[in-house]
This record gives sequence, C-alpha cells and structure tokens, in this order.
Amino acid sequence: MPSPTLIRPRPADPSKSAMENVLELITLKDIGPDIFTNARELWHPPGARGIYGGAVIAQCLAAAQHTVPPPSPANNNAVFLVHSMHCYFVLAGDPTIPILYHVERVREGKSFLTMTVQARQRGKCIFTTTLSFMREGSGGESTLDHGWDMPEGVREGLKQMLQEEKNVEDEEGAPMGVEAEGPFVSKRLGISNNDSFYPHYRKPLAWIQCRGSISPSGGQHAHLSALAYMSDSWFIGTVSRAHRLVRDGHMLYNRLFPQHQDSPSPERHTELEARKQSKNTFETPKSSIGMMVSLDHSIYFHRPREVKADEWMCTEMETPWSGEGRGLVMQRIWNQEGRLVATCVQEGLVRLRQEDPTPRSKL
Repeated sequence: MPSPTLIRPRPADPSKSAMENVLELITLKDIGPDIFTNARELWHPPGARGIYGGAVIAQCLAAAQHTVPPPSPANNNAVFLVHSMHCYFVLAGDPTIPILYHVERVREGKSFLTMTVQARQRGKCIFTTTLSFMREGSGGESTLDHGWDMPEGVREGLKQMLQEEKNVEDEEGAPMGVEAEGPFVSKRLGISNNDSFYPHYRKPLAWIQCRGSISPSGGQHAHLSALAYMSDSWFIGTVSRAHRLVRDGHMLYNRLFPQHQDSPSPERHTELEARKQSKNTFETPKSSIGMMVSLDHSIYFHRPREVKADEWMCTEMETPWSGEGRGLVMQRIWNQEGRLVATCVQEGLVRLRQEDPTPRSKL
C-alpha cells in the first residue's frame, strides 16, 4: 500500500499553528543536499484532479527558505526574504504518495538570491518554481513608494467584524459567518461592482487568516509560507464567479440576476449599445463550467516583513481576460493596516461543457 509520507507523521505540535503543522518538511540529507519531503499527507480537495495547489506552492517556498543562508559575519549579517516566485503546475499531485522537493541554488549575489524548486513524485516533476530573495535594506534609504488602496469601506468593516469575533463563536470555536478551510479560515465579503454588465469589472472580496498564532520558531518565513498556501484558494474560480457560472451544471446568470436579461429598459439598452462598441465584449455562455485547472501561479511579496498571516488579511480578486479555453486572474492582498503586501497572478484552463455535435443513438 502506498504511503502519503516517507516517514510516519509525528503528532501535531501544539506549540505551532495548524498551518505550520500542515506545511512541516523533513530534510533528507541521506538522499542528497537540499532535498525535503512532506511530513504529513497533503489535502486533496473533493472533485479536484490532485492535491491542493496551495500546499505545493507553500512547501516549495518553505523548502527554499530552509536553504537561504542565515545572517552571519561572512555575509555582513544579511537577511534575505522572498520577493517573488513563479510557479508552473505540470502534473496533478497524488495525495497517496510522498513528494520530494529538490532545491537548486542558481545564484547567490550580494543583493539577490535565485533558486529553483522541483516537486517530484515517482521520479517525475509535478510542479516547478523559480524564486528570488532580496536582501533587506538593499533598495536604499530613499525609495519610490505607491500601491493600491484597500477597497473603500472594507477596512472600516474589519473593526466591527473583530468585535463580533469576541462576542459570538460557533460550536467549533470559529467566528460565526466565517468559512473554515483546513488550516485557515475565510470570510467572504461579496463581489464589488457585482451589478456591472461586464465580468472583468466584478471583484470578489474576502478576509483570510490562518488558524491560531504563528509560533516564534516559525518566524517570518512561516507567515510567508502561510500566505502562499492561502493565495491559491478560490483563485482560478474567479473566472466562473465573474461569469456567474458554477461547476455542477447550473447557470446562475439569468436566475439570480434577471436585471441583466434582455429587456426594453433604458439602462439595458445603454449597456447593450456600450457592449456593441467595446472591443472587449463577451457572450453569456449557454453552458456550464466543465473543467478548471491552474496552469501557473506567481506571487509578488511587496512587503514580506509586514505579512502577518495569523491576522486578518483582505483579498480582492479580478479577471481581466478569458478566452481560448483559458482565464487570467489577479489578486491583491492587504494587511490589517491597509498596506498592500502581495499581488498574485494566475492563468488556468477554464473549459465549458461542450455540446456533442453528433448525437449518439439511443439504441
């Protein structure tokens, strides 16, 4: 019988957060340098082709962070933190067998470190990523600073939500109205611009937070790995939500939003005229989502030191384009102080159920 880990999983460490326990790695020095493996079985979402992509993203980041040289007199006490990672999903991961993470140190410079990590199963690469780490303070004392503001009104609503957390808890200890997803929790805030006629204007909003508190031993690396894990949740699904479609064969567009059906109203007439003149038009599909699979995933950590994954972070997603059976999605992540700490980009397969042009015989 196959085993999901090379070594029998140890009991969860109560001094660490659930996220840290899920992402724990084991160093395989006897096999080779800079090789790691998962210490626990990885989650396989119901209906998915393989393991949850965020787990592999986060464990690749954790493996790379294990190989970053620590501050020492030899490197002038330099502290390197990840600022970007670019990932490709190659094959669906099998949750029943271990993953080996192979880290290659591509270049170690004074200001930047470059690494690649391959996740392998049965000798085949299932996932690959290139990561870049930047030395803290190497940008100079004076820098150009700007960034997207958190959506209006969202930060103000956080204070009320935090107060509700203190007063109301469900039987499992999670705040009421908060959706549980393994080692982290999320609270969806709806979709801004949801009344827009165009899918690329509709932007789902949510608060996310890992369960418990990141331990001091996990440090900032654990916060960054946790953000990487959560960044893949509902990400490519932004395309289907923007088109008001779901995967179980139901089309929500006309049933939930009758105001967007053909009607003689002046507002509808204006929308249709604008659509005719726009070069970026879309057609409401007469089908449903048949397949959604992530192809690649990039994370830009703008302010890695300010990522606090065990505090509520606001995410806003949008899809600027879809077509040719693919979709592009973007995600912005702010901390509680309203600082933009990360931006994520993903492309994936988004295929509709196709009608069979040659009807099969009933015989």
